[in-house]
Amino acid sequence: MTPAKHISLVAPKPIVWTIAGSDSGGGAGIQADLATIKDLGGHGCSVITTLTAQSSVAVALVEPVSEAILLTQLSTLLADLPPQAIKIGLLANQQQVHLVADWLAGFKTQFPLVPVILDPVMVASCGDELGDKSTASKPLDFTPFKGLISLITPNVQELARLTAATDKQASAIHTKAEFAAAAMQLSAQLACSVLAKGGDIDFAAQASDGINTSDLLSDHKSDITSHPIVTDNQRLAEDLLICHQVTGCSPLDANGGFWLSSARINTRHNHGSGCTLSSAIASVLAFGFVLQDAVVVAKAYVNQGLTHAVGVGQGPGPLARTAWPHNLTAYPHVTAYSQNSLSESSDLQCGAFNRLDPDLGIYPVVDNLLLLEQLLAAGVKTVQLRIKSNALKSNVLASDELEAQIQTAIALGKHYDAQLFINDHWQLAIKHGAFGIHLGQEDLAVTDLNAIHAAGLALGISSHGYFELLRAHQHAPSYIALGHIFPTTTKQMPSAPQGLCKLTHYVELLNAHYPLVAIGGIGPSNLDQVKATGVSNIAVVRAITEANDPVMAYAELTRAWESSL
Repeated sequence: MTPAKHISLVAPKPIVWTIAGSDSGGGAGIQADLATIKDLGGHGCSVITTLTAQSSVAVALVEPVSEAILLTQLSTLLADLPPQAIKIGLLANQQQVHLVADWLAGFKTQFPLVPVILDPVMVASCGDELGDKSTASKPLDFTPFKGLISLITPNVQELARLTAATDKQASAIHTKAEFAAAAMQLSAQLACSVLAKGGDIDFAAQASDGINTSDLLSDHKSDITSHPIVTDNQRLAEDLLICHQVTGCSPLDANGGFWLSSARINTRHNHGSGCTLSSAIASVLAFGFVLQDAVVVAKAYVNQGLTHAVGVGQGPGPLARTAWPHNLTAYPHVTAYSQNSLSESSDLQCGAFNRLDPDLGIYPVVDNLLLLEQLLAAGVKTVQLRIKSNALKSNVLASDELEAQIQTAIALGKHYDAQLFINDHWQLAIKHGAFGIHLGQEDLAVTDLNAIHAAGLALGISSHGYFELLRAHQHAPSYIALGHIFPTTTKQMPSAPQGLCKLTHYVELLNAHYPLVAIGGIGPSNLDQVKATGVSNIAVVRAITEANDPVMAYAELTRAWESSL
């Protein structure tokens, strides 16, 4: 059996293209992109749009490549090395914008699902303009990319220029309200998601200086279990992700807005941070992660790169390359943004939920009392009752019947001294004193988590990818479920199966913090593979509920799991 540490995302390597300018100083542009793609396990291909003569302190000359060489690079690569993701960086002039957009329109007819990330680079880290002389007085118009790109990643200055009226000078953005409004506007303009980068503006400092404080969104809560630790001398870097018709995620998140907050990293060595972020997003997308997952992983990667960056010249140095981020503290804090209320969703304020023994082993999920009692009588100590309302016989009697079944189940759990989790029905679980409650991501927004905590119940939360597991982590649950690992027929899922490689990453990120439970399509044929990822526990549904002898199936699964290396 392959040890868990050898399961990785390196085979096969996804191909990631970067269409951008060359930085002769090696800190940004094509050079930063290729270093990032390789560091994250991809194979990078480059299409050079512009040659720059620059160092860490100045840009001396910018020279666009010819139309012929630009198009030939694209066609030559496509014939042999088609991409799983594309990052577009520096485009030197409006002619290049139209050229690349026209090519991309044709590419999308053949490869409609390949994600494209646009980093609208305008100014180098040293402050010099990067476009040719024709763009110095007028910003580039990126509207030819409307409907062709998945995400655009402007910083605050770029955001202001991209959303300025055509006949007016760009207005500076000072407040969170202005920042959010501009991001929403840009998303509508280009029909794509927007990651508005707030690293160049300190909203808290602006507020303390008295700039439009009434327009500022409310500050983040400071619960140490779910928020970056910020000292008196440390501020937050806050980005805003506006999602536009994102596929493969929860429908609630497909068009959502989210603040991504990290403690500001005090360093001058940030050369190429925007290039690194956008190429990291493209790299993670190339591995099959959804957009929200790719953004938070890339943010963690940049945070680690800034933390460990060192100078190599007289000016700002490049980011360090620190490989796939497995340090939970490097990841951003996620809070929901509401356009209507200009507010952020509240985080748990009552502390962590009851912690469980990390070794839960085989965790059955059943849908009826008969099977529940059989398993409890056989010695099962952790089990979940998942009764969906549409499974009840009569809508008229659904409420009473549901409560009676849950009350009986809880009594059985107590009789057998078991950790019984009730799926979804949290009010009834509290009322009748259940051991715990299990919630899906969609349930978090409509559930009183403080009431669950006050009642002393344990809490399990489902997750499907990095973005959702970060949201689960911010509620400090008793355990986190990671799924669905393999195809499953027990419920319809908007996400694709996570697979073993992704599970390995999640386990490495969270194993020291929570009991983890893998779920989804797990049975006797793949137990060894799942165990090899390092996960300690598995939830099983069909492997028990569809067995001829569920009790025997549980016993055999337990023996097989415990004997796996």
